[in-house]
Amino acid sequence: MNTEVRPQPNSRRATLAGLSTLAIAMMLATAGTAQAQTAAATDTIGAQPDAQAAEDQADVVVTGTLLRGVAPTGTNVIGITQDTIVARGVNSSNDLLAKIPQVGNFGTIPVGLANFGLPIVRPNIRNLGASGGNTTLVLLNGQRGVGAGILQTTIDPSILPPDVLERVEVVPDGGSAVYGSDAIGGVINFITRKRFDGVSANMRYGFVGDYRSVDGNLTVGKDWGSGSLYLSYAYVWHNEIYNKDRDYTSPDLRAKGGSDFRVTTCAPGNIQVGATNYALPGLVAGTVNKCDPNAYATLFPRERRNSVFGSFTQRLNDSVSFSATAYWSRRDTTVSEAPGMMSGTISVLNPFFRSITGELQQNASFSFADVFGNSLKSRQRFESYGVTPGFSFKLSDKWQLRAESNFGRSYNQVREGAIDTTTATLALAGLLPGMALNPYNLSASSPAALAAIRNYENYGDATQEMADGRLILDGSLAQLPGGDVRLAVGAEYYYAGLASRIAQGAIGSYANVKTSRTSRDVRSAFGELMIPLIGPENGSPGLRGLQLSGSIRYDDYSDQGGTTNPKVGINYKPISDLTIRGNYGTSFNAPSLADTSSTSDSRATALPFSPFIAPGASPLNQLRSTVVLAGGNPKLRPERAHTWSVGFDWAPSRIPGLALNLTYYNVRFKDAIGLVPFTQPTLFTQPNFAGYYIVNPTLAQAKALVGNLNVVGAPSIDSLYAGGKSPYIVIDARRNNLGAVNTDGLDFNLSYVRKTGFGAINASVAGTYTLNRKSQAVAGGPFADDLENGVGRLSFVATLGGKAGGFVGSASFNYRGGYPILLVPQQTRVDAFKTVDLFLGYDLGEHGFVKNAMLTVNIDNLFDQDPPWLNTSAAYTNGTTLGRLVTFGIRTKF
Repeated sequence: MNTEVRPQPNSRRATLAGLSTLAIAMMLATAGTAQAQTAAATDTIGAQPDAQAAEDQADVVVTGTLLRGVAPTGTNVIGITQDTIVARGVNSSNDLLAKIPQVGNFGTIPVGLANFGLPIVRPNIRNLGASGGNTTLVLLNGQRGVGAGILQTTIDPSILPPDVLERVEVVPDGGSAVYGSDAIGGVINFITRKRFDGVSANMRYGFVGDYRSVDGNLTVGKDWGSGSLYLSYAYVWHNEIYNKDRDYTSPDLRAKGGSDFRVTTCAPGNIQVGATNYALPGLVAGTVNKCDPNAYATLFPRERRNSVFGSFTQRLNDSVSFSATAYWSRRDTTVSEAPGMMSGTISVLNPFFRSITGELQQNASFSFADVFGNSLKSRQRFESYGVTPGFSFKLSDKWQLRAESNFGRSYNQVREGAIDTTTATLALAGLLPGMALNPYNLSASSPAALAAIRNYENYGDATQEMADGRLILDGSLAQLPGGDVRLAVGAEYYYAGLASRIAQGAIGSYANVKTSRTSRDVRSAFGELMIPLIGPENGSPGLRGLQLSGSIRYDDYSDQGGTTNPKVGINYKPISDLTIRGNYGTSFNAPSLADTSSTSDSRATALPFSPFIAPGASPLNQLRSTVVLAGGNPKLRPERAHTWSVGFDWAPSRIPGLALNLTYYNVRFKDAIGLVPFTQPTLFTQPNFAGYYIVNPTLAQAKALVGNLNVVGAPSIDSLYAGGKSPYIVIDARRNNLGAVNTDGLDFNLSYVRKTGFGAINASVAGTYTLNRKSQAVAGGPFADDLENGVGRLSFVATLGGKAGGFVGSASFNYRGGYPILLVPQQTRVDAFKTVDLFLGYDLGEHGFVKNAMLTVNIDNLFDQDPPWLNTSAAYTNGTTLGRLVTFGIRTKF
C-alpha cells in the first residue's frame, strides 16, 4: 500500500480563510436554492427578465478597470467570444491562447513538460521575463488563481473547460495599478458564463496519423430569473506522439542544406580506440553507428484531464446578491524521454573488456535502449481546486459595495525517469565488484548492475495555496454634462504559500526529503477615478467626447516591502465614429515564491573539475574544482516596467460592420530575473558580469558566498581546500535581477461583418508588428537588437467566414514571422511558419426536445505545413504542429 505524503505550506491563515469561505458558500447556497424553488414556479423556463438582463449588463466589469459597466479608459481590450472559441476547435484554454498573436506561444502546441522547471504552460504577452512567476497576469473572472508547478507559481489556464467560457479578454498593457503584481506585459481574463439554463452536451474526436484525441463537455443548469445554478464537467484524452512520427524533428538536416546532428550513443553503440571508431556489433575499423537520440521521445505527451466547474448566483433581495464559482481539475501526463545514454571508459578491469588492437582501455558510447526500452517515462500529476464566493450590496441607485473572497490549492508531482550515471560509469570501468557493464552486449551485463542503474529517478512535488479577500466600493460621485464621474476604491488582503521538495536517487526514496516552505502576505489599497468631461450632451464638432481616468495601487509585501503604481488614461472622440486613446503606467512583478532563497532547488554544487575557465587561463585549471551556486536568491528585487500606448478605434457609420483598431505600445522592462551565462565565455568577457564570480577564491570568500546553502558533490566547502587544493572559481548562477528589455510595436485589428441575402459574411485580420526590441543581458551592459537574432517582427491571423442557412464556416490563415539568426552554421535566417485552419458547422435545427444541435469539423494545418528548420540539434523552431489534424464534433442543447 502506497501512502502519499504531500508537502503542506505554513497555511493556518489560508486554511481558516478557506474554511470560512466554504462555510459561507454552503450556507448561502442552501438559502438561495430554497428561494430558487419558489421563483422557478412563476418564471418562464429559459427566459431571463429584461430587468435582470439589464442589471447583469450594468454589473459587468471589463478587464483593466474596477468600474462597473464601462470600458477601461485609454486601453486596447482584445475580446474572444464563445462563438470564436467554438470555431477555433480548442480543447483547452491554453490552446485558445495559442491562437492570439500577442501571446508568446502563438503558432505552437502549448505543452507542459514532465520536469520540475516547466510542468505548466505559461501564457506570456510580449514574451517578457522567464522566471518562476510570470509577467502576464492570468485572471479567472477578474480574480487571481492559485499557482501551479514546482519551480513555477503561475496559474494553469487549462483548469477551465472551454465550454464554460463566455469570453476571454486580453489587455496587452501594464495593469499593476488595478491588479498589482505580474501585470507587466498585460492581463488575460477568463470570464465564465454567469447564467445557464438547460443541458448542453458536446463531444469531439480528432485524429492525424496514429494520434487520437477525445474530449467532451456536459453542462447542466437552471436559470430562475433572480438567480442561476449550473455545473459543467469536461473530459479530455489524447495519446502520445513521438518525434519519430514527424519528419521535421529529425536531427539529420543534410537534405535541407544543414548538418547531421545525430549522435553516437546508440543501440548498438560504438567503441573508440584512439581516433578510430568501431561500430558495434561488427567492430569494423572506420565504421560508426549514428542515431536520433530523441526518436522515441515525446513531441506531444499523453494526457488525461478531468475538470468540473460550477457557478451559482442569487439575488437575495433588492439590495443584496450572492455569487460563487468553484472548480476542480486533475491532469495526468506521461512524457517519454530519450533513453539512458552514456559515454565512458572501459578497461581491463572490466571482465567484459574486449581488446581490439591490443589496447588496455577504450571509450564506449551507447544507449540503454536494448535493456531499458526506447524511452524513459516521466509522469506528471497536477490537481487544483478553488472557490470564489462574493456578495454585492446595492447601497443606492449609484453606489455598490462588492465583497469578494477567493481560496485555492494545487498539487503538482513529477516523477522523471532517469538512470544512475554514477553507478553506470563505475560499472563500465569495472570498479564495482560483481556489477560490471557490458557495452558490447548490454543484455549480458551483470543483472545487479542493470538493476542499480535503472533504479533511479528525479522526483519533485509541490503544494501551493492562496487566500484572497477584497472590498470594492464604486459608484457615481457627481453628474457632469459629459456624464457621471465614476469612482472606485478598495482594499485587498492576499496570502500565498508554497511547499516543495526535489530529490534525485533510488525510485521511491524521497519520503524523508526535507520540504522547503515559504509564504507571503500582501496588503493593498487602490482607487480609480473616471471623469467624462465631454459627452453626447455637451459635445461639439471636433470634440464629441473627452474622458480622463486615473488609477493607483499600493501593495505592501511581507517579503518585498511597499510599492506604488499609477496609471492614467484618456479617450478623445473628434467625431462620433472615432476614438483616440492613450495611457501610461508603471508595473511590477514581485519575485515568485519559487525564486526565493528557500526554494527546494537552492544549493551549492561542487564539481570535481572546471569546465568554465577564463580565456587565456592555463588549461591546468580545468583539473581544479568549481563551485556553482544555483536556485533561489534572497536578494531578488521586483521586476519593473514603464508602459504606455496610444491608438484609435474607428467604426465608420457609413460602412456598417467595419471596425479598425490600431495601437502603438511601448514597454521599458528592467530588473529582469534570469541566470548569468555561466557556460559561455561571455561570463568573463563582459565586465558587468564580474560581480557574479570569483576566480581563485579564498576559503573565507567561498564560505561567505555559499552561506547556509546545502553543498552537493562534496562533504563541505572546507574539503575543497584540503591538502593545499582550492577551487578555480565560484560562480553565482542563482536567479538574479540582471538585464532589461525595451520593445515597442503595433497591435492591429481590422474586421468587417455584413448581412447578406443568404446569411452573413465576415472577415478580419488581427496581429502585432514589433518595431523595435532590444535586450540587455546584465545591468550596465550593452543592448543587443533581438530583431537581428531570433525574434520575428510580424504575427497575425486572417479569417474569412460566412453563414448560409444552417451552414457556418471559416478559414483562418496563421502567420508567425521569420527572423534572422546569428552564430548558427550554414544558416542566416529562419523562415515564417504559415498554416491554415478550417472550420465547418451545420445547424441541425430543433428536433423534439433537442435544440441548437450542430455538427462541426475542424481541420488544423489544412496543408500539413512543417515548422521551419533550424541548423542545430533541435532541428526546428518558430512553431510546432501535429500535422493535418481533423476533428469531428457534435454540440447539442436540451
